[in-house]
Amino acid sequence: MNGASQGNMLVQLIPFVIIFAIFYLLIIMPARKKQKQHQNMINSLKGGERIITAGGVYGSITRVLDDRIEIQVDSNTKLQITKSSISTVLEMGGDKNK
Repeated sequence: MNGASQGNMLVQLIPFVIIFAIFYLLIIMPARKKQKQHQNMINSLKGGERIITAGGVYGSITRVLDDRIEIQVDSNTKLQITKSSISTVLEMGGDKNK
């Protein structure tokens, strides 16, 4: 009787395992891939590149520091932002680089 109840318990756990596998494949894996791409983009930044921040500010990188980046948004305006707030790197023509 004990063996039958263990077998029944395994049958009841199968739907949860399947739901977790689908959740992992559809949500967790793509999010991790996108996070790695964003981290690689941030690590490859260098001076002179045009960027867009998460807040929608356009600017050119003037200096890359350990934990932040300095961007120039106008001829007399420089901002220091965190690296994680960079949303997109623009190509020289102004098109988005994805």
